[in-house]
Amino acid sequence: MIEPSQPSRRQRMVVLAICCMSLLIVSLDNTVLNVALPSMRRDLNASVAGMQWTIDAYTLVLASLLMLAGSTADRIGRRKVFVAGLVLFSVGSLLCSLAPTLDWLIAYRMVQAVGGAMLNPVAMSIITNTFTEPAERARAIGVWGAVAGISMAAGPLVGGVLVDSVGWRSIFWVNLPVGLVALALTLRHVPESRAARPRRVDPVGQLLVMALLGSLTYGIIEAPAAGWRSPLIMGCALVAVASLVGLLRYEPRREEPLIDFRFFRSAPFSGATVIAVSAFAGMAGFLFLNTLYLQEVLGLDALHAGLYMLPMAAMTMLVAPLSGRLVGSRGPRLPVLIAGVAMAASGLLFAAFRAETSTALMFTGYVLFGLGFGMVNAPVTNTAVSGMPRSQAGVAAAIASTSRQTGSTLGVAVVGAVLAAGLARGSDFAGSAAPAWWIITVCGLLVLVVGAASSGQWARSTAERTARTLDPAGARVPAAPRASEPGH
Repeated sequence: MIEPSQPSRRQRMVVLAICCMSLLIVSLDNTVLNVALPSMRRDLNASVAGMQWTIDAYTLVLASLLMLAGSTADRIGRRKVFVAGLVLFSVGSLLCSLAPTLDWLIAYRMVQAVGGAMLNPVAMSIITNTFTEPAERARAIGVWGAVAGISMAAGPLVGGVLVDSVGWRSIFWVNLPVGLVALALTLRHVPESRAARPRRVDPVGQLLVMALLGSLTYGIIEAPAAGWRSPLIMGCALVAVASLVGLLRYEPRREEPLIDFRFFRSAPFSGATVIAVSAFAGMAGFLFLNTLYLQEVLGLDALHAGLYMLPMAAMTMLVAPLSGRLVGSRGPRLPVLIAGVAMAASGLLFAAFRAETSTALMFTGYVLFGLGFGMVNAPVTNTAVSGMPRSQAGVAAAIASTSRQTGSTLGVAVVGAVLAAGLARGSDFAGSAAPAWWIITVCGLLVLVVGAASSGQWARSTAERTARTLDPAGARVPAAPRASEPGH
């Protein structure tokens, strides 16, 4: 095992900055892309399904490979995998900017995603192993969560400026300087580390995960065009069900599975997983619907569409750091409850009151959603890794990251499919989007209900039992500070 000596505070801050830079480019890439979708659609002559695939090809590959990347980094070296991810993501970004057709763009997005899969879980593992003191680790993870929220929210504005001033291809150029700086700093400042007992490769589990997510996403996106009862879509459903059953039966029998289902005996960990899927599905669907509405229905250009969503971005930027501080001082319960209420209220404004038809209601919805999404990242991230053995930090962080990307993938797939089905029936955009807004409202309610259920005393006791099961020797990451320990 390689375990570096305790770094100085300055070194820890540099490591945190590097990890946040990697998260910034991976998270910003998708939300920047959203505002460029109408321009890309016209330039590449793409359908709604084609636009969905430019987003979901990326998030699908990310979700499929994150756990493999996390366990591989624990085994062969976190710094080594992190460096490879930065190189591959930067190369993929350059290729995306040169893509001549939609098919090539989708292929290059998948190259990007392979690199991105090596960054997020590995960066979280590096943070977990660098910041070992509980309160400092919680604050570091809070900063990490804040960067995720800020990058997700700022994407529409950044994308609007780039698309209108340079063109949609420029959204991929942003990744190059950030990636190169992060690479140089990583080679200089990040020490190598590995897990004490690295997990073995699980190729069968990896293939089952890819088959499950791939068939589910493909079936949802293509169903409006092919028909829900078509042989193609029914075949996708059968593959998804068979893959899920295979995972549930095969993985528990392995000594070191790709997905250790014992993690889910911890109510906070399971809750964080459900919350991440729900919150990111809501966010991805929210951005997808608003981008198309603002540009294709209201006729705004990319820059003005980004400016319209500025209230959401500004609120997320203001709230995300506060959420990190709340998690560090009082625990995750309060931020996640605020997140659930705000996201559900925002979705309800659009679903029940047609907020898009009133500028005042629309901006209120944007502010509420920005508040909710800004609050949700830090508690989800901290809860997912708190109490888990440090030797399995990469896998635990990868499951949390997989939940986010799975949520984003399903959000775009489901919302896009509902919208496309409504438009195919001849409904206008508002009528076609109404069921999708109800789905986003339900996502917010799930964040609220699951957050309340998974953050109490009973939930913490399940986390402690799970930690003892995973690591009987007691060498585990300390639990997050509780609300009764504000000075921790």
